[in-house]
Amino acid sequence: MTATTARPAAPPTAPAPTVQVSAPVALTTAVLGAIAVALLWWHDTTGLHGLGDWLTNAGRITGLFAGYAVLLVLVLMARVPALDRGIGSDRLARWHAMLGRYVVSLAVAHTLLIIWGYAVSAHTGVVSQTSTLLMSYPDVLMATVALGLLVLVGVTSARAARRRMSYESWHFVHLYTYLAIALSFSHQFATGADFHDRGTRVLWAAMYVLVAAALLWYRVVVPIASAARHRMRVAAVVPEGRDVVSVYVTGRNLLRLGAQPGQFFKWRFLTRTGWWAANPYSLSAAPTSDTLRITVKSAGQHSADLRRLRPGTRVFAEGPYGGFIAARRRRRKVLLIGAGVGITPVRALFGSVPARHGDLTLLYRARTPNDLVLRRELEEIAALRGASLHYLIGDRRTQRLDAARLRRLVPDVAEHDVFLCGPDAMTAELRTELRRAGVPRSHIHAESFAL
Repeated sequence: MTATTARPAAPPTAPAPTVQVSAPVALTTAVLGAIAVALLWWHDTTGLHGLGDWLTNAGRITGLFAGYAVLLVLVLMARVPALDRGIGSDRLARWHAMLGRYVVSLAVAHTLLIIWGYAVSAHTGVVSQTSTLLMSYPDVLMATVALGLLVLVGVTSARAARRRMSYESWHFVHLYTYLAIALSFSHQFATGADFHDRGTRVLWAAMYVLVAAALLWYRVVVPIASAARHRMRVAAVVPEGRDVVSVYVTGRNLLRLGAQPGQFFKWRFLTRTGWWAANPYSLSAAPTSDTLRITVKSAGQHSADLRRLRPGTRVFAEGPYGGFIAARRRRRKVLLIGAGVGITPVRALFGSVPARHGDLTLLYRARTPNDLVLRRELEEIAALRGASLHYLIGDRRTQRLDAARLRRLVPDVAEHDVFLCGPDAMTAELRTELRRAGVPRSHIHAESFAL
């Protein structure tokens, strides 16, 4: 379907620029830090004599890299606004997951190499050496518990395991990462051969303190202060379709939150059963001074319980987060693609991204007509703004958006900035097809539900 009008609405005013850290800057900083860690290891490495020394020193450097990488893992999920807006929550989540696997692998390698190296040097068995390390070396037992927790978090974060867990259960297990880091920290100083120098110890500890401060500030202090300032409550819950509801949240001076269409909050509704869980839901409409709206499909206990929210329920919202915002576009023409409930942040952008008549297009894929969410609103926006709106009804096999079809639907697709949101598999497939259709990588902006 295509809806147009001869008189588009005036485009909304673009948001004021904010401080952002780009991906190249972040990667360069991380690599320089890794080089510094390698130099620290090299500075304290003298002559290597025999297999035992080689294994032990390999264990040292893997332990140092694990201790450094875990800081990067925490920074990526600290919700630092400059990173979130400059890189995007979707890419940060992918980096976080990748680095998490490296942390677990490095920690396991560190443990095995140290045990093996000490056993070779002491001319004893691996089992006997493991017992000696656990019983005789300071804080090794705590570090072993920390390793077990990291492995548990890594296993439950694997894609196959996550599909079998609710978001709430996965999130609860994920919190053990903080306990693991706390347990392993003293072990680094107690037995780490690279921390005999006071200056090195102070610098290493300062990195941990700074990261902990960022986590506390952005994940605890700022949300609590925001809750006290804006006093958000549920205003209404409106059914939007099969297993889909919109939750309207009211509060004071909500524009001061700085939220932009396309961003999300982590929402905590203070009911008897839901107060402990915070789930990420995108805004499905541009914020106003006294109202925010999310539109949610039942996909777990937390989202299903939203149907039963009562007006007046207090709301705790952490955010806004995400770089899926109009400020990232660099071209005059904009193509929006949404699938399933991924239409919610896309709908917010559809009604707000600055665009002239004929420069804005939305492709909305759904399994059946009944699965089209916010359909009436989308058609009204298309008519008001002179935008094109296409519904693609059917499963991914019958409605596959390959490069050829993208060019048929949007002949000049290569001249667009593209914003797409939906399940991970769809997002990955569309990235490839958009590149084949001529859209540069830097003009493809995606948000998925991997957070």
